[in-house]
Amino acid sequence: MPKVEAPKDPVIKAIPEPTLRRLPLYYQYLKKIRDEKKSDFISCTQIGNALSILPIQVRKDLGVTDAVGKPKLGYSIDELIAIIEDFLGWNNTKDAYLVGVGHLGTALLGFERFKEYGLNIIAAFDIDREKVGSTIHGVKVFHIGKLDNMVKRMGIKIGILTVPSAPAQDLTNEMVHAGIEAIWNFSPVKVAVPPDIIVQHENLASSLVVLSKKLTLARTTQSQDGVNNGNDKKI
Repeated sequence: MPKVEAPKDPVIKAIPEPTLRRLPLYYQYLKKIRDEKKSDFISCTQIGNALSILPIQVRKDLGVTDAVGKPKLGYSIDELIAIIEDFLGWNNTKDAYLVGVGHLGTALLGFERFKEYGLNIIAAFDIDREKVGSTIHGVKVFHIGKLDNMVKRMGIKIGILTVPSAPAQDLTNEMVHAGIEAIWNFSPVKVAVPPDIIVQHENLASSLVVLSKKLTLARTTQSQDGVNNGNDKKI
């Protein structure tokens, strides 16, 4: 009898992180254009010019989603929006837990557009007695001691960490032990996790440092240009 080969696993393409970060920009712009009802089609050049991104880069980014434009017309805006939603998984809402209901955690609970991006925070956890048992922006707050049981019982895979530096690692360990597989970390420190756990660090302090440095460089350049222009006029 001829040997029957087992079906091969589908090949999963590696997507560059910069592309993943740009796709939401295209998505928001496309929705804006659709709401304005100016056109049913759009080109990479139009998108690139509007967002200050090279059109060839836009074409490459959209290429990873397998979106196909029409000759002389471009991409159907409605179709492209749907393709990006499907590619990013935003048409399938994913449930998540938030750990740490401080100022930042509370703000994130109130960010209604998360659902538009496919994220649904269904519960929050804290140790503050004044917050435990309350409902913030429609989300019930539980004591952190219930995290393990609720993660296992409801099969939640995404955790959002918004706590200070000191408890961040211990709470990360608890989340991983409970079954969380992806952590969106807003704490001020990088947390260590096993190799099979996904972590996205959002260090606001680092972003502020980068912003401040860019501002300083921009002002220094402007000042030097002013001096140079002044010298040119005197010559």
